[in-house]
Amino acid sequence: MVSFLRRAPRSLTPFHGVQYNRFLLVRDGLRVELPPMAVQTGVILRPLAVMMNRKIRTVEAGATLVAAAEMMREARVGALLVVEAGAYVGVLSETDLVRRAMATGMDPSQSCVRAIMSAPLITVEIDRSAHDASDTMAEHGIRHLPVTQDGLIVGMISVRDLLRYFKNWGTM
Repeated sequence: MVSFLRRAPRSLTPFHGVQYNRFLLVRDGLRVELPPMAVQTGVILRPLAVMMNRKIRTVEAGATLVAAAEMMREARVGALLVVEAGAYVGVLSETDLVRRAMATGMDPSQSCVRAIMSAPLITVEIDRSAHDASDTMAEHGIRHLPVTQDGLIVGMISVRDLLRYFKNWGTM
């Protein structure tokens, strides 16, 4: 059963900076239209649009693993989208670096991102729930998930983002 809230239920009022109305979620000045299935049985499922990181960090497929690791360290992220010929072709994560490169004895200064990246891209549409994103990550054994809108990548969501959501907003 789908129900729409005209005001925040008493159990949600402690979350400052958040307002709810029939079709709109407003948080920190960002207005996001809620999909019809985002509000179910009185529990708000926070849309991915609010949780995801909109800054898309990329690395070229031909870059060395050392260069990619330095980019991750500087940006303080655990994954980068891999670009080749102007298109996203995969994801390079810290897990890829450790399990596919370091643990197998690859020389990170000589090896390319292309050799160890996770491909093809597994994505989630922006209007899906946090539960859908969590299920997709669990099903594929991944910790970072590109978020798409109309087929274009518009951000990235991580397991950490989902943990924050489930801690503060809902339960599995």
